[in-house]
Amino acid sequence: MKKFLKILGFIVLGMLLVALGTYAFLNFKWESQSKNALALLGAEAPIIQVDNLDFRDLNKNGQLDTYEDFRLGVEDRVDDLVAQMNDEEKAGLLFINMILLGKDGDIQEIPSLSNPFSLMLENTSSQLAEKHMNHFNILMADNAADLISWHNKIQKMAGRTRLGIPVTIASDPRHGKEINIGAGLSTRFFSYWPSPLGMGAIGDSSLIREFGDIARQEYLATGIRWALHPMADLATEPRWARVNGTFGEDARLSAKLTEAYVLGFQGDSLSNSSVGCMTKHFSGGGPQEDGWDAHFASGKGQVYPGNNFEYHLIPFTDGAFPAKTAAIMPYYGIPKGITSEDVGYAYNKEMITDLLRDSLGYEGIICTDWGLITDRMIKEASAWGVEELSEKERALKIFNVGCDMYGGESRTDLILELIKDGSISQTRLDESVKRILRNKFVLGLFDDPYLAEENIDIFDNSVFKAKGEEAQRKSMVLLKNEESILPLTEKTKVYLEGLDAAAFSAYAEVVDKVEDAEVIIHKFAAPFSPPKGGGFLERMFHQGRLDFPEEEKQEKLALMAQKPTITVLSIDRPPVVPEINAASKAVIADFECQDEIIAELIFGQFNPSGKLPIEIPSSAEAVQNQMEDVPYDSEAPLYKYGHGLSFN
Repeated sequence: MKKFLKILGFIVLGMLLVALGTYAFLNFKWESQSKNALALLGAEAPIIQVDNLDFRDLNKNGQLDTYEDFRLGVEDRVDDLVAQMNDEEKAGLLFINMILLGKDGDIQEIPSLSNPFSLMLENTSSQLAEKHMNHFNILMADNAADLISWHNKIQKMAGRTRLGIPVTIASDPRHGKEINIGAGLSTRFFSYWPSPLGMGAIGDSSLIREFGDIARQEYLATGIRWALHPMADLATEPRWARVNGTFGEDARLSAKLTEAYVLGFQGDSLSNSSVGCMTKHFSGGGPQEDGWDAHFASGKGQVYPGNNFEYHLIPFTDGAFPAKTAAIMPYYGIPKGITSEDVGYAYNKEMITDLLRDSLGYEGIICTDWGLITDRMIKEASAWGVEELSEKERALKIFNVGCDMYGGESRTDLILELIKDGSISQTRLDESVKRILRNKFVLGLFDDPYLAEENIDIFDNSVFKAKGEEAQRKSMVLLKNEESILPLTEKTKVYLEGLDAAAFSAYAEVVDKVEDAEVIIHKFAAPFSPPKGGGFLERMFHQGRLDFPEEEKQEKLALMAQKPTITVLSIDRPPVVPEINAASKAVIADFECQDEIIAELIFGQFNPSGKLPIEIPSSAEAVQNQMEDVPYDSEAPLYKYGHGLSFN
């Protein structure tokens, strides 16, 4: 035994030494890459005075160029800058990728073991100085002060590039509960709101526009100038992983709320006080075949068994476009049988140029969804329908069909090769470059991209917090209230599962044992299937089945049999719960609201008014039989679209 332990010790020590050696080698490599990239940067952009006005001398030539002069028109400034750009700078402008904050608001240069995701990303200086990129999708931030500090540092770094083109920072949604790389990033120092599906339950466009305006102010305070949202997709397929990011399954409601959402972020027209919206996912990513998401090979197909393609366009044609959304993001999937070529949207000329550009007249930026070209550790390239093409051929096809930008990629090398061999003409290149630059100029980034530290004061705004709580209350849907069990009287003894006891302490006596309770209150979300693939990102998506495995369902029913039960359905997707519903005295639909708000409803602090923005199906068979592209077609739903009770 001692001999075995000795050998085991040597093995463990050897593995440890190898790991330390590997990390030391990688760290040396990262340090070298950073040093080389930083060496490419020049002096900071100085301020020059002309006519008693201060201007940023972005190209550091000691004179006021047209593109540096904020008194001039946008088109003149764009033309002047494009004329000064080289191919490397133009190529860099076409890409947007993920980026991280470093510790305490520093620039992230060297990956850290404390943040494993940093090991998957290029350092900041390599992307900005070597690849000339200046669009980034910011990930998690612990506090507003760090985010403000980091933003100013990266803008200062951008000012040290040859032409001083400023950085545009983009973000996925941050105002709710969801934390899922590629879908949403909960940010606790922002105001807290229900999910978009909860906004659909409210159905009030004026409140949604207020949300957009509040979120705009919070984004502006931290330097975020592109919102990678809203989702104008329709939740006509209940198994889809991204149902909670939609406004529901009704196209007219979604169009109304999409328009209000974009107007809240952008205003009536895009300006230096706007946050531009990248509305997604054209032409509607909801009808996923069997509910599997198109990020992954298992869900590459979008299907239209109900011939309902036009229905999914309505939130765009009647919502996003009238609001003049700054950008559009197509989805990953293949719209099966809709066009002559079964390829993903961003590879599909009939969708991007013929429909979106020519037929619908969209003139803004078109940016692909993330990761269509390059296989990554986090997921394989979503090159659906063109898997056999090389990376270079994929990049060319995306550009040729009419897209302007590549999301989740940093492959400027491919564009430079395509320019060099004549596959991409300067005329076509400049078309996209000008469209992208125009957006930066209108947002005012060239004139003053820096943030004031006092911006942090906005996160103490009690009005913003109260509005978010108001929206949460209005989103809650009372589905069932047998024998008017709700509202409960104060000091009722309750046993909780899936809820925070502290959130109920103001109203209830929370007990630790079921036998001591008068009422059980439990909260849960829909079940989901294991991923079909083995990728890291796919494991984070909840998709597939909506009915509980028999053993898990029986455990819930056994608990409920002991005392009168209030069931709270946290609806990221609509669960199949007929037996649980029948065993419940009351059922509430929650759209990712805070537990304190749920407690308020249960104890009658407000009267519920929300209406279901989707159906809740009655069986797994009904889910299987419904058509992916058709709303309200689940047979005999447990609760119909628009259902919602009140206490009155």
